[in-house]
Amino acid sequence: MMRARGALWDCKMAALSGVRAAARGVLYSQSCGVWRSLGTSAAILQRQAQAESPKSEGVFPVTMIPGDGVGPELMHSVKEVFKAASVPVQFDEHHLSEVQNMASEEILDHVLGSMKKSKVALIGKIHTPMEYKGELASYDMRLRRKLDLFANVVHVNSLPGYKTRHNNLDLVIIREQTEGEYSSLEHESAKGVIECLKIITRAKSQRIAKFAFDFATKKGRSKVTAVHKANIMKLGDGLFLRCCKEVAELYPKIKFDTMIIDNCCMQLVQNPYQFDVLVMPNLYGNIIDNLAAGLVGGAGVVPGESYSAEYAVFEMGARHPFAQAVGRNIANPTAMMLSSANMLRHLNLEYHSTMISDAVRKVIKVGKVRTWDMGGYSTTSDFVKSVIDHLHPHYGA
Repeated sequence: MMRARGALWDCKMAALSGVRAAARGVLYSQSCGVWRSLGTSAAILQRQAQAESPKSEGVFPVTMIPGDGVGPELMHSVKEVFKAASVPVQFDEHHLSEVQNMASEEILDHVLGSMKKSKVALIGKIHTPMEYKGELASYDMRLRRKLDLFANVVHVNSLPGYKTRHNNLDLVIIREQTEGEYSSLEHESAKGVIECLKIITRAKSQRIAKFAFDFATKKGRSKVTAVHKANIMKLGDGLFLRCCKEVAELYPKIKFDTMIIDNCCMQLVQNPYQFDVLVMPNLYGNIIDNLAAGLVGGAGVVPGESYSAEYAVFEMGARHPFAQAVGRNIANPTAMMLSSANMLRHLNLEYHSTMISDAVRKVIKVGKVRTWDMGGYSTTSDFVKSVIDHLHPHYGA
């Protein structure tokens, strides 16, 4: 009898231990942050979003913010291509614009609510007015801060069939975009004297450096270059540089070097092939993004993306509203279409991503359809129609 009771007691204790272990596992999974910046958990997040959404099964919800300038026209182009390719995505569209008087805390809250459900967004350039109206941080900056979109990634890649001064370029620019000169900390300390604070922290510098090395590791890149101005800003940029060096020691298989920002600009123009992955603070990244985009064709052809631990936002690599082209049907949709294709890859929709990116590249390679920024006379509609025509082979047409 005693042996039977002892055996029963052992069984109960084993079962209780199993329950406790399972509970610890659940608590651990809930408390641990997961780095989703390269799309490793996109499918899981999207399945959760679908389970909470009344939308049809198998359709991925995506937040869309058309933005200003030609943004709405480019988004329309993406919608047309997605429809032709039968992409299983449903856009939740929100208009956030300071210049069109469509910016408020209420609208911002709606956008954030949509992002919490979808985890993924496709956005156009939200133009920031230069006039000071009592608030230093623009709605675009506030949105990125609330989502903690700390890493901006721009892949500068030459397009076959479109010749520029430098061809066969393939480099990646990674920019920290939550602090630096964009901290919105300015004040007039004395009449005619403005102080503008640049914030550099160890935590965020280490985070962006680790992101850059993780990116290089996952993508098979061989070198990371930290861009700085530590010779002048010895404390601020000096801290950023030290953090990059510390992180680099953890990745012995990846070559690491450093370069001062002014020299980097010159080297990009003279010999951009020496670069692989570049990581830098906020303002330098904004400038280098646009400079590098110019090497392969301009703002109209370079896609970009921004990541936090939970969210992913896809956009043009060189953020430009191109206001002078509004309503003229001349904007180049290449960058936005390639960004949307990257978004589909993030969602693990590899087939649709490849279909669209291949179609865009084929249109450019053939060279019969060129928007004006690429030296041609074709309209945005002409380009979209040609992309859709090049989708057909994938359907066996």
